[in-house]
Amino acid sequence: MHIYANPTRFLALAKWLMPLLFWSGLVLSLGAVAWGLFVVPPDRLMGETVRILFIHVPAAWLGMGGWAGIAISSAMLLIWKHPLAALSARAIAVPGMVFCAICLATGSIWGRPTWGTWWEWDGRLTSMLVLLFLYAGYIALTEAAEKEGSSSKIAAIFGMVGAVNVPIINRSVVWWNSLHQPPSITAGKSAIEPTFLVPLLVAVVGFSLLFGAIVLMRMRTLIAEAQVEARLRRRALDDDAPAAAAAAPAMEQA
Repeated sequence: MHIYANPTRFLALAKWLMPLLFWSGLVLSLGAVAWGLFVVPPDRLMGETVRILFIHVPAAWLGMGGWAGIAISSAMLLIWKHPLAALSARAIAVPGMVFCAICLATGSIWGRPTWGTWWEWDGRLTSMLVLLFLYAGYIALTEAAEKEGSSSKIAAIFGMVGAVNVPIINRSVVWWNSLHQPPSITAGKSAIEPTFLVPLLVAVVGFSLLFGAIVLMRMRTLIAEAQVEARLRRRALDDDAPAAAAAAPAMEQA
């Protein structure tokens, strides 16, 4: 990872990797969603509402995976002082929060005809809502640190501590009895029929590739903003230098 600690090397990698991730992710995502909407048959229990599965599950996966990425980047910042780690975590936060919100919204829409209610304070839904608030708090911390020019270590610590919520989300349907169904996919087996499982996995891969492309776009933007700010700061110092040099003789004569 330290090979790409240099922004120039990272930008060279991102220049060709970003369009590859974006277009491949877009094709797979649109194909999987179309597959789920128009090809997959209705479920024998949930009927047509099962089609929201192909958006809800990838969104849930990326909501949790996004925070895992923040935690890894935060650890790299605190342990190895990786120069791009803080930018990586900031770049992940906004799309991670968006997918977390999509997960909650689609889950609520799915739950209304399935459970008979828009919302239920069970372990899975509540812990996912907590994750949305954690994203909002992390974004606020990083924005405040950027505005004040302070260290990003506090946000990094927050990112690592907040990762405790990810396994809670994952295991909540096992630990607590709730309306939410138990895990459908576990190590080595799946309770989902292949008719639904194949397009679902394609959707997860496609949305994950799109997520990676968005993160790279945001990292390139943040690097560009930092470079522009550094140039403006150097220019301001260069403009102040002649004025300070001219003022020095006057002060000596006084």
